[in-house]
Amino acid sequence: MDDFAKQLQEQEKALENIRHKLALLPDQPGCYLMKNREGTIIYVGKAKVLKNRVRSYFTGSHNGKTQMLVSEIRDFEYIVTGSNMEALILECNLIKTHQPRYNVLLKDDKTYPYLKITNEEHPRLEVTRRVLKDKAKYFGPYPNAYAAQQTKKLLDRMYPLRKCGVMPKEVCLYYHMGQCMAPCVKEVPKSAYEEITSEINSFLSGGHEEIKKELQRKMQEAAEDLYFERAKELRDQIIHIDTLMEKQKITTTDTRDRDVFGYAVDKGWMCVQILYMRQGKMVQRNKSIFPFYGDAHSDFMSFIAQYYSDNPAVPQEILLPGPVLIEEAESDAQDSIAAKDAPISEGAGSRAAASTESGQAPGAGEGDAAGSPSLAVAEDPSGSGSAGSGPESSGQGEEAERLAAATKAENERAEAAGLVDAAGGAAALQEWLGVKVHVPQRGLKRQMVGMAIENAKVALDEKFRLIERDEERTSIAAANLGEVIGIESLNRIEAFDNSNIQGTNPVSAMVVFTNGKPDKKEYRKYKIRTVQGPDDYETMREVIRRRYERVLKENLPLPDLIVVDGGRGQISAAIDVLENELGLFIPVCGLVKDAKHRTAQLMVGDPPQPVSLPRDSQEFYLLQRIQDEVHRFAISFHRDQRGKSMVSSKLDSIPGIGEKRRKLLLKHFGSIKKIKEASVEDFKPLSIGEKLATDILNALRDEES
Repeated sequence: MDDFAKQLQEQEKALENIRHKLALLPDQPGCYLMKNREGTIIYVGKAKVLKNRVRSYFTGSHNGKTQMLVSEIRDFEYIVTGSNMEALILECNLIKTHQPRYNVLLKDDKTYPYLKITNEEHPRLEVTRRVLKDKAKYFGPYPNAYAAQQTKKLLDRMYPLRKCGVMPKEVCLYYHMGQCMAPCVKEVPKSAYEEITSEINSFLSGGHEEIKKELQRKMQEAAEDLYFERAKELRDQIIHIDTLMEKQKITTTDTRDRDVFGYAVDKGWMCVQILYMRQGKMVQRNKSIFPFYGDAHSDFMSFIAQYYSDNPAVPQEILLPGPVLIEEAESDAQDSIAAKDAPISEGAGSRAAASTESGQAPGAGEGDAAGSPSLAVAEDPSGSGSAGSGPESSGQGEEAERLAAATKAENERAEAAGLVDAAGGAAALQEWLGVKVHVPQRGLKRQMVGMAIENAKVALDEKFRLIERDEERTSIAAANLGEVIGIESLNRIEAFDNSNIQGTNPVSAMVVFTNGKPDKKEYRKYKIRTVQGPDDYETMREVIRRRYERVLKENLPLPDLIVVDGGRGQISAAIDVLENELGLFIPVCGLVKDAKHRTAQLMVGDPPQPVSLPRDSQEFYLLQRIQDEVHRFAISFHRDQRGKSMVSSKLDSIPGIGEKRRKLLLKHFGSIKKIKEASVEDFKPLSIGEKLATDILNALRDEES
């Protein structure tokens, strides 16, 4: 029964934590990871709007399977992505990595589909899931096989490549339909294949917009001529193209292992986000939040150096953000905040519309290595923008020049200030680790770094919002508790607890809560000096006397409320010492526990009277935290004292064992139990002879018996 009550209490605390986290979920797409009480990931899902989807698990009714899942959830984590397609692919990667219990229907061994133009005398266009080093041209990965097959079907109609797996002896139907050049019976020049390959490459690297416009024109003509079946077929082809070309950067065409870093800073704190890409797929993330005191980028580079000095698993490539990219992210965040209160100008609206129509993420260059359709060509998987698939536009050139100038200025500023610039830091890290370290300026890799920065911003914002909510809740709870007790201002609370086992090693402890939060610098420990045996009332008298004699002597701040662990007897003992011996009139309350050692009742006054507090109120929760904290502090101190006394009594009483030899024995064996289990020969490395070793073993074993 006690175990069930404990589990129920743990579940209530976990749900309370979940409720606070639900209020902070962003209105962005991404993936969420549900965890059980052991911290094991039991379910991975994706969402178009994280806030709505994750909340739905904890509200309303569900079917049997979902109810079972929700009953095991004790915490959750989420990763923000740039689009729904990224969330889909990330979900697949996470499921394959963690294999959650409740994602059993989503487990498979499939990889992502690619379109491939084979490297043959008469090339073919095919869909494959394997990327080989066979000099073929690969385009992808694609979000799903259906979209890839439909796009291949569209390309087959447009470009007459060979369709047959084995060369036939006579022409087939595809030739008569104009979808094959019939290399089985005709001589097809190599230049014709090169031209078709170039056109397909152009289509999959951005030229699809022209094809879409042509298909839309034909669809409108078919609709006007009342050929609705033909119009529907053309509409479906346009939808397939849009699905295929949607931006995604979760998976790359190569299979390199990468660590992608991003960071965000605010209010003197930094959050570093690491996205782990393994075999070209994002499988996990890690975040670290800590205060920083110097230049943000220099401290970030220092963090990376320390991270890899303790981490032997270095990937094949590391992607880092530059100060320019961080400043752009901060500027975008400020612009988005301002946009909530300001009307959108006509220019901004048209720009946003153009960005949406092209399917590009804001800030993405037109010449990304992934191409406008976001599909990385296997011949140039770097994504650094150094090998675009088409001619560079003037806009792209201006963007590159602007980035180069800004980066140069930033590096000059850093050098003048004696700081680590982005390029220099990356070069030093590359030389030290022996792997490629890049600060990407554009392309797919820059977008991946941008995703890490976005996740860092979200995590840092969540931290501050949680702190604000906790401070607000605890401050309100402390104020309300003061009203219940009859105290105008309740800022400082000092709580006491005693601990002993049948009167042995009696100790006491005091904790301090300021404005509802623990102030650990003010904690104090007390060894009981005058009380013999298990007398809790006299122990309380001694501790209260010693504490507040020192407060008066050193002119320390007095508490607004004193909390003792116990009922009428402990309260009366504390009040008697305070008022009759020290002349202090400080309110004293007691926390009474039930049979299961849980906080049950608050008692106040002289004589003490119970105060009714709802068990689900924030005030009761604050008292519960105070009692749990002071009990934990007292128990840990008592265990330390008991452990020292046990060691002292067992070893120090043996002739020939002094302080130095006792420490040597404990350091070598680790514990008294290990010493008892040792043989005489095990003492020889400590220069302890056979006689003394025998005396030690006999003394310990005799005491145990």
